[in-house]
Amino acid sequence: MINSLNLTNYKAFESQLLEFKPLTLLSGLNSTGKSSVLQSLLLLRQSYQQELLPNVGLALNGELVRIGTAQDAFCERAKEDYLGFEIIWNNGKKGIWRFIYDQIKTGADVLNNLDAKLPIDNVYESSLFNKRFHYLQAERLGPRTSYDMSDYQARRLGQLGSKGEYTAHFLAINQDKDVLQSKLRHPMAKSNALSSQVEGWMREVSPGTRIKINSNSDIGLMSLQYFYGDSNPYRTTNVGFGISYTLPIIVAVLASLPGTLIIIENPEAHLHPKGQVNMGELLSLAASCGIQVVIETHSDHVLNGIRLAVHGGKIKPDDVQLHYFQRQEKQGQAITEVVSPHIDRNGRIDKWPDGFFDEWEKSLDILLEPAGE
Repeated sequence: MINSLNLTNYKAFESQLLEFKPLTLLSGLNSTGKSSVLQSLLLLRQSYQQELLPNVGLALNGELVRIGTAQDAFCERAKEDYLGFEIIWNNGKKGIWRFIYDQIKTGADVLNNLDAKLPIDNVYESSLFNKRFHYLQAERLGPRTSYDMSDYQARRLGQLGSKGEYTAHFLAINQDKDVLQSKLRHPMAKSNALSSQVEGWMREVSPGTRIKINSNSDIGLMSLQYFYGDSNPYRTTNVGFGISYTLPIIVAVLASLPGTLIIIENPEAHLHPKGQVNMGELLSLAASCGIQVVIETHSDHVLNGIRLAVHGGKIKPDDVQLHYFQRQEKQGQAITEVVSPHIDRNGRIDKWPDGFFDEWEKSLDILLEPAGE
């Protein structure tokens, strides 16, 4: 499990140390660096998958993330010509990577490894690099009449795809396997089987939901149908975006074992407020089972779901890390600063910097004032 991440000369960060816990929440205004933090982890995994790490360099573009060119990745306030990433895991292992920024090759999409000959303490065995990993990006697949099959991704690697494109195939392969983490089992599900548990949690989003998986291996496609009680089956294109966006998250969480790393962008997308609260509680339960969850969110409802989970004793407050990204102007330059509020045992937060999930309160203050004539 990742304990900390230190970024040097990377995008908005000249130097930034971030602490990680079993559940880490990143929030803040748009374009303040939240996604950049997630991308730094994805860049390392992507470079390893492309066999550029440990020795060759950093792949800026690939299946997981597309940064662009070296100039796009480099902090314009940097005083030295390299990008640095340092990760410390809870087992004491440390990975330090430095990549040369060549002023002549600003258009390059691979940065050479400055420390290629230095051994790194078996960090490539960690969840950031192995099969116990899921990443679901903000732009997941919406309702589709069919979904791709991939034995390599869904069966061999156990992956859902960064857009959730292999979720149907993964669920078809694993639907009869039991959910092993008892804390994650939905109390109203018919059995401990993954398919039944997924339906149980999907009903928190859309009551009465049942799922049917259809496969056509001849053309390598899957399809999903949804039922509500005893209704006729509905195509995914007729049930809305919230179901399609939520399904990969629920499947990833329920199918994960302790030691898995799950990175999710905007888990609240297309969900109504109650569903967002339940999503926060589910992610908290996952983190309490030894699964590391890192999310980027703009939802106060997801945050409240986490706070309720702490208040209900479902996750320890010390297992939750909040980071709020804000932008300050200093000497004519926009600088990102990170504030890290703390949740106590009662689910209360010790500090609320301006902009930290306070828009509802600000709007209410205005509405409580008499309207002008």
